[in-house]
Amino acid sequence: MNLLQKVISVLALSTLLIVSPFAGQADAAAKTTNITKTATSLTGIKYRYGGTTRAGFDCSGYVGYVFKQNGLKVARTSSAMYASGRAVKKSNLRNGDLVFFNTTGRGVSHVGIYVGNGKFAHASTSKGVRVDRVNDTYWGKRYIGAKRVAGI
Repeated sequence: MNLLQKVISVLALSTLLIVSPFAGQADAAAKTTNITKTATSLTGIKYRYGGTTRAGFDCSGYVGYVFKQNGLKVARTSSAMYASGRAVKKSNLRNGDLVFFNTTGRGVSHVGIYVGNGKFAHASTSKGVRVDRVNDTYWGKRYIGAKRVAGI
C-alpha cells in the first residue's frame, strides 16, 4: 500500500468515526416524525374499551397501534407502559414520548403520545382519538410523567 492509499484509508476511517454516531439520531428523528403523523392521522376514531384497532381504541390500545404501525412494540396497558422506558422530564418532552396521567385517583390510568408544541394525542373516553394540551386545566392537574421508549 503506497502512502496515498494509506492517507485515503485514514481519512475514510476518520470520517466514519465522526459521522456514524449521528446516523442513529437521523433514524430516530424520522421515526418520531412518522409516529406523530400516524398518531394525529387517527383523530376522530371512536373510543372503545379494550379497543386496539381502527374500529375503536382505548388509550393504551391506541398507543400500541400507533407504535406497531411504526415498527415498535410497547406493553398493552398504560401502567405496564409506565413501568418501562426511560423517564423524561416534562421540560424535555420530544415527539413520540409517552405521557401518563392519573384520571382515577389510583395511579397511572391514561396514556397518550406527545406530538409537539405542548400537545399530546390520545384516545379520550368521551371524544375518541383527539389532540389536547398536556398542561390544560384538566390534563395538567393529572399529569404523572413521561417515558421515552427504546427505538426512539
